[in-house]
Amino acid sequence: MFEIGQFIIYGNNGVCKVVDIGTIDMDGISKERLYYTLEPYYVKGSRILTPTDNKKTVMRPLMTREDAETLFRQVKHMEMLWVPEEKKREEAYKSVIATCDWNEWMKVIKTIYFRQQKRMEEGKKITVSDERYFKLAENCLYSELAVVFNITKEEAKDYMLQKMDT
Repeated sequence: MFEIGQFIIYGNNGVCKVVDIGTIDMDGISKERLYYTLEPYYVKGSRILTPTDNKKTVMRPLMTREDAETLFRQVKHMEMLWVPEEKKREEAYKSVIATCDWNEWMKVIKTIYFRQQKRMEEGKKITVSDERYFKLAENCLYSELAVVFNITKEEAKDYMLQKMDT
């Protein structure tokens, strides 16, 4: 169970702060079941109520600084997700984003980043699908890194791109 004040990843909502844990006083809802009250970090004034035993949405603690440093060291040697068929590639990206696994997010970013570089050299634009999942994966990963290191998402992105290119 997470603790009040802890930052977690809550599915596609990304980084959230646990602001309360308790029951909900509402007709038709069990007084025995505990709920987290979450505040999305990047959506001020918003709140999410979710059961503490929710199995449908991925909930996990934020990566640690050590996890992030390991990711930084490994990114250059990390394999890419190469799926030659456009439709299957989009499905692969979608399933990877849903895992809420920062290593998998990084594989999507690295794959699309280098795919985009190659397409630009050929005089082609990035595909709509690649652009969409690139932005999604970047937002997920860089939002988490920004909170972990108390920096901006842009600083997190710049640092990671530097690690990919070196």
